Amino acid sequence: MGDQRRFEEFYAAVFGRLVGQLYLVTGDLQDAEDVVQEALTRAAVRWARLRDYAIPEAWVRRVAMNLASDGFRRARRRLAVAARLRPEAHHPATLEGLAVADALRTLPLAQRKAVVLHHLLDLPVDQIAAELGIPVGTVKSRLARARGALARLLAAQQAQLGDPGGAPNRG
Repeated sequence: MGDQRRFEEFYAAVFGRLVGQLYLVTGDLQDAEDVVQEALTRAAVRWARLRDYAIPEAWVRRVAMNLASDGFRRARRRLAVAARLRPEAHHPATLEGLAVADALRTLPLAQRKAVVLHHLLDLPVDQIAAELGIPVGTVKSRLARARGALARLLAAQQAQLGDPGGAPNRG
C-alpha cells in the first residue's frame, strides 16, 4: 500500500507541472493532458523501479515528449476534423504568455522541446540532451535556431503593435 500511496503523491505533485510544460510543446491543452496521463500510466507500471530514480519526473517528461512527437504525426492527418469537434483550448492568462505560446507554436517540434526544457524549466543543456537522447551539440544548435526564430517573430509582432516606448513620429 505504501508504494501506491507514494505514486499517488508523485502523480499529484507532477501532473499539473508536466501538463503546463507539455502544453507549451504541443500548443493544445487536451493533447498535453493526454500525453502526460499516458506517460504517468506507464510510470505507474514501472513505479517499483522509477521511485528510486534521482528525478522520476524527468523520465515521465521524456516519455510524454516522445508521445507528443508521435501524436504530431497522427494529428496532422486529423487536424481539420478535430478542430471542429474540440472546444477551444485554454491559454495562458497574460498577453505576454499568449504571445510566447503563439510564437512557440511556429517552431518545429524539436526546437520547441529544447526551448521549453532550457528556458522555461531551466534545465542545463547536458540534461536536455540526456532527456531527449540527442547530442549536446544538437541541443545547442536547436536552441540557437529557436532563439533566432523567436526573436524575429516577436520583433515582428512588436513592430505590428507599434513601439509604445518609442519617440513620437514627427513628420
